[in-house]
Amino acid sequence: MKAAGKIQAWWRGTLVRRTLLSAALRAWMIQYWWKTVLWRKLNMRRQISLKIYIIQEQAAVKLQSWVRMWQCHQRYCQVCNAVCILQAPKSCFTFQTSDVSQAQYGGAFNQPEFHIEILSI
Repeated sequence: MKAAGKIQAWWRGTLVRRTLLSAALRAWMIQYWWKTVLWRKLNMRRQISLKIYIIQEQAAVKLQSWVRMWQCHQRYCQVCNAVCILQAPKSCFTFQTSDVSQAQYGGAFNQPEFHIEILSI
């Protein structure tokens, strides 16, 4: 009877250990699955944040280039207006319509020319 009781106790212990091991493995699998789900969500959030950052950076660069282009256009218009004010009427310069200057410079003088000479000291 003692030997049968010991065998039964050992068998029940084996069954309990097997059940606990199975439960522990299932819990580990659930935890692993949940960590994978959380990692994927975090990775997706990172990618979305990165895309938003890139879009904002590109928009800022484009806006800066537009502002710079507008400023350059404003300066160009100011220079053209200043040159037009300083230019004498065409009737004062008869050589502008001559065939020699057109042949030499390749066309008529319709656009104002603006040359800057920088002298070093």
